Formats: sequence, C-alpha cells, structure tokens
Amino acid sequence: MQDPAPEAGPPRKPDNPLRRVSNALSTALDYFEVSVLSVGVFALAALLIANVVARNFFRSIYWAEEISAILILVITFVGVSYAVRKARHIRMGAIFDALPPKAQKVMIIIISAYGAAVMFFMAHIAYEYMSVARMTQQVTPALRIPFWVTIVIIVLGFLSAGIQYLRTIVKNLIEKEVWLSPEQQSEYEPEETQGY
Repeated sequence: MQDPAPEAGPPRKPDNPLRRVSNALSTALDYFEVSVLSVGVFALAALLIANVVARNFFRSIYWAEEISAILILVITFVGVSYAVRKARHIRMGAIFDALPPKAQKVMIIIISAYGAAVMFFMAHIAYEYMSVARMTQQVTPALRIPFWVTIVIIVLGFLSAGIQYLRTIVKNLIEKEVWLSPEQQSEYEPEETQGY
C-alpha cells in the first residue's frame, strides 16, 4: 500500500531559524515557569499546613516561616514573567480596544517599551540591594542562608519580565497583527477546555 499523497495547498514558508530558536526558548521557559509555579504553590501550601499541624500537636517547624517567605518570593517573581509572557497582567483595555489596529500596535509598542524600562530599572535596584546584602553578609535568622541568595529571584524575575516586554515589541514589529505579548494575540482568545 502506498501512503496517501500530501494535500495540495499553499506552499509552506521555510522555517526561520530565529523563529525556531524563539519557539524552543518559549517552550522551555513555559515548562520551567509552570513547573516552578506549580511546585512552589504546592510546597507552600504543604509547608503551611504541616506547620499548623506541628504547632498544634508537637512543636512548630522553626524554619517554616523563612522557607514560606522564600517560596512567596519565587512564586511572585516567576509569576511576573509568566504574566507578561501570557498577557495575564492587569491592564486597562477600554481605550486600547476602541482604537483601530494600527493605533493599537503603536500603543502596545509604547506600553511594552515603558514596561520593559520599568522592569529593567527595578532589576537594577534589586541588584543593588542584593549587592549591599552580600557585602554586609546578612543571613536569614533560622537557616542561616545568605540573604542575598533570596534576592536573586527578584533580580531574575524583573529581568525576565523586561525581556518578555522586549519580545512583545519585536513580535509587533515583525508581525502584521497586534500582539499583546509574545504569545498572546488577543485578550479574548478562547481558552482550551480539553473536552469539558
């Protein structure tokens, strides 16, 4: 038996190597961020529940508050990058939605440039704070973890969010349509329901 002939259709564009790298990076980043957020939320909930049980029936877990604070930092600042990449951040869309597509594209580029500048500035401030904490050799009270290590995630979260805003600008410059983020074309795209 012969394989069926491929369907005739418009010729496929050759894959752009830059687009392949961007897609591979986006897939890896998505896997990393979703994994970190999922494990972080689960670990935080499990730790807090275990600490409540331990406090009521045994002795409190002395390092639970410290690890909880670190997990909240991880969840928050990995979540910042994820929200920017998926266009799930808070935005005021009334004026934006009323504009024609060309004006929307200009507006999203301006908003993304401003967002990137703010994120990079915040990363710089967090880096300076981390440097001071490192120079003063501060440590966490219970586990004696160098305090600057806990601040690294803040720097990385702001840097990653800034990079996502830059990717949004590039996506809007090379694509004809308006993109709210590197991966989200419209706020009103239907979500996958997986058959339910």
